[in-house]
Amino acid sequence: MALRLSPHMVVMQNAAQRAAKRLLRDFSEVEQLQVSIKGPGDFVSAADLRAEASIREDLDKARPGYAFLMEESGASGSDAWAWRWVVDPLDGTSNFLHGVPHWAISIALERRLPDGGFEVQAGCIYAPAVDEMFWAEKGVGAYINARRLRVSARRDLKEALFATGIPFAAVTPQRRLAFARTLGTLMPQVAGIRRFGAAALDLAWVAAGRFDGFWELGLKPWDIAAGLLIVREAGGAVSDPDGGDARAHGDVVASNGHMHEALRQAVADGVVISRRA
Repeated sequence: MALRLSPHMVVMQNAAQRAAKRLLRDFSEVEQLQVSIKGPGDFVSAADLRAEASIREDLDKARPGYAFLMEESGASGSDAWAWRWVVDPLDGTSNFLHGVPHWAISIALERRLPDGGFEVQAGCIYAPAVDEMFWAEKGVGAYINARRLRVSARRDLKEALFATGIPFAAVTPQRRLAFARTLGTLMPQVAGIRRFGAAALDLAWVAAGRFDGFWELGLKPWDIAAGLLIVREAGGAVSDPDGGDARAHGDVVASNGHMHEALRQAVADGVVISRRA
């Protein structure tokens, strides 16, 4: 029996798929794109901006009055929002601009709580180049297209395949040192460490059991809002290096749960050492 999506999830997936059609056309002509530079190693393309505009138009039309937090245009809508869309229209921009077919659209939906906080109610991460839609709703589980997702069952670090984000030019020396320390600790203990260049997809792949864990420091809300929910709903664990809220500062450790403490401690140790340097 086909899965019945909630009205919110229908809106999110439709918006992602419509934006993806134009992104795929642009991707096939990547050398033709007009590209401006935001900062060292951090690019924004005309495709990125068009995708964000398309997604905003679709979400706003379906749910007028919802607020937005978007990678390119920032926050908009009422400060007293009850619902907010968190959107990365093109995660993995550098991959996209270099013709590497590993990039995604990430959309999350946050709900304001009575105490003034908020929680992610739904999230989807769509990888158009391979037509994989990772999605989850709070309390409903995580899925890839119509198939249920579960994190891996591996428990031994010697069998673990981890993913990470390697710091680039704009990252502070302290954060680069924290990464190097963590990498040096983990490399001798695990089966491999990968850097594929799209944090949203790294989290989705943890949920799918392709990776056993993922860490990266200094991520933005739109990079992780959907992915953290998808990992949790697939049975995984997420935190910051100290075991707290990964959304607080964008320092993320995600895993299948079995290896979480070992991965979290390695990342935490790297951060502590970098602060002493």
